[in-house]
This record gives sequence, structure tokens and C-alpha cells, in this order.
Amino acid sequence: MTQLTFDAATAQALEKAYHKRDMIRRRRHVREALTASSGERILDAGCGPGFYARELLDEIGPGGSIVAVDASPDMLALARRRCEGHSNVTFREGNAAALPVDDGTFDAALCVQVMEYVPDPAGALAEIHRALRPGGRVLVWDVDWGTVWWHSNDPDRMRRMLAAWDEHLVHPSLPRTLGARLRTAGFADVAVAGHSFATVSYDHESFAVAMLHMVADFVPGRHGVTGDEAAAWLAEQRQLAELGEFFFEGTQFCFTARKPAEQ
Repeated sequence: MTQLTFDAATAQALEKAYHKRDMIRRRRHVREALTASSGERILDAGCGPGFYARELLDEIGPGGSIVAVDASPDMLALARRRCEGHSNVTFREGNAAALPVDDGTFDAALCVQVMEYVPDPAGALAEIHRALRPGGRVLVWDVDWGTVWWHSNDPDRMRRMLAAWDEHLVHPSLPRTLGARLRTAGFADVAVAGHSFATVSYDHESFAVAMLHMVADFVPGRHGVTGDEAAAWLAEQRQLAELGEFFFEGTQFCFTARKPAEQ
């Protein structure tokens, strides 16, 4: 299995996609669930192109601080540029299973659509637990790719497309075990909210359309899907939209929890 590589090309594609309306909606849900406040110290584990870090700076104010960690130098370059001029955000190269931060440093941590790519999610959750102060909060957001479906008149091809796309990450349905994993890592007050991203139109601001080309580019050669089949699937989605038959649904899950206060 060859996962999606977060190189310069992928970083630029995500940079463009994260301006879309559905991505903006997702960031709003994350900020509302994280409830960052003035003066807090925030850890962004897997910061990507830095959208969350930049927006959270407005919530924590000059008295707060953010440490943003990512394994991709290309992502970090975009994040640094996005947060330029703000002295209270620090960027560090590292992965979620070995965070380059001190123990008990943060009031809150977020990890958005990162854990599903991590081979050792238990280790990554333990690292976030270590980094939080007693009473600190964590937010983990991931997609259950088993809920994702585009309508197609060729359901067999659609199933093979999605099976091939599952190879872009390590844990296609990680949310189904995240609650238990958070408790095992020592977190309490574990809660979850599901957010459906559904559309019946070929809306370029939607998660559905933002993903189409990324899926079509990735799947050829996997699970028997050929390049011609991927191109035909992509063309069918446009045709379905012209007929008023386009449909997409996928559910993303926001987990929140707390590190217990010291007794």
C-alpha cells in the first residue's frame, strides 16, 4: 500500500481546497468544539497549511500561544506564510507519534484529519495526553471513509474506486474505535459529534467535488481500477450532475475529551 504523499503538489492542492465552503464549515465546527479562549496555549498536531493555527490566533489573543507541528516541510512552509507577522505561533517539524513538545505544556490540543494517517494512533494519543496539562482538552477529528459514497450507475466500479481510495491512508474507519482509544490513552469525558457533508449538486464549494479529482488521480493501478475506469467514473459524475442526479454523502466525526485533573 502506498499512502497519499503530503508533498508540495498535495500541499498546494489542499491549500486550494481548504478555501472551499465545506472546509470553512468544518473549521467552524472545530473551533466551536475546541472552545479556545484568550491566553490559552494550544497544540496543533498535524497543522497542515496552517488554517486552524491562523484562525485560533484570533481567539487566544496576544497573551496566548500556539505550537503547530507537522511532518511535511511543504505544509509547514505554507503554515508559516499564513501566520506571518504573529510572534506567538511556533512551527516544528515532527510526527504525531513523537511530538517535539514538553510535558504538560498545553491547555488544549487539536488533531484534525491526521490520526487516520498515523500507523500508531495509540502512541499519538498518548503523546497528546503527555503534552496536555492536567485538565487540558483534546479534539480529534477524522473521517469514516466507510460512510462516503458518490451515486453511480455502475455500483461495482464505485465500490472498487472506494476500495482503492482506502489505500490513501492507514485507518479508513478510525472513528469507530476512537472513543475507546481515547479512554485507553487516559482521557475522560469522551464525547463525539457526527457531521454529515452531503450534496445533490456538482457544487465546487463542496467536500464532494473537492475530492473528485484527488480520488481519480490516486486510484489507478489499485484494486484493479484502471486509468480509463477512473476517467470514466469522473466523467459519469459530471453527467449525473447535468441530469440532476448527482449525490454524495460522507460523515466526519469530532471527538472531544479531557485529561483528568491531578488528584
